[in-house]
Amino acid sequence: MDKLQKIDTLNQKAKSFADAIGNLMVDCFHLLALFAIGGAIVWSAVAAFIEMGVKGQAGINDILLLFIYLELGAMVGIYFKTNHMPTRFLIYVGVTALTRILVTHHEADVGIVFIGGAIVLLALAAWVFRYSSSTFPPLQTDDRRVT
Repeated sequence: MDKLQKIDTLNQKAKSFADAIGNLMVDCFHLLALFAIGGAIVWSAVAAFIEMGVKGQAGINDILLLFIYLELGAMVGIYFKTNHMPTRFLIYVGVTALTRILVTHHEADVGIVFIGGAIVLLALAAWVFRYSSSTFPPLQTDDRRVT
């Protein structure tokens, strides 16, 4: 019976060690991926900004693109600090992207109505997220949580 307890204790220690190594590997990948995504966002934003400088002007389409990069960068930063995905920022990116399409859409057709309707739907979704997070807070609170 004493040998079985030792084996069980050794098994528990091995599982604990494997869990610790697995958690370390997941955390390292998580940080590496966040840095890679953040770097790609900065790289793309700088390239877009340089392209605007080469053109000698920045149109509304270019400025909206910079806002998309800003929102994506903020989303990565918040996720890096809190480990929570700010889903509202994804909706903001969608609204900004649709606005860019709307600005460049030069034909007076039903596409404008569909794009406008999609923007309204995304705005309503953002409001629902905001309302639900303030009305129904998470059961486990975290001071660093951003919704």
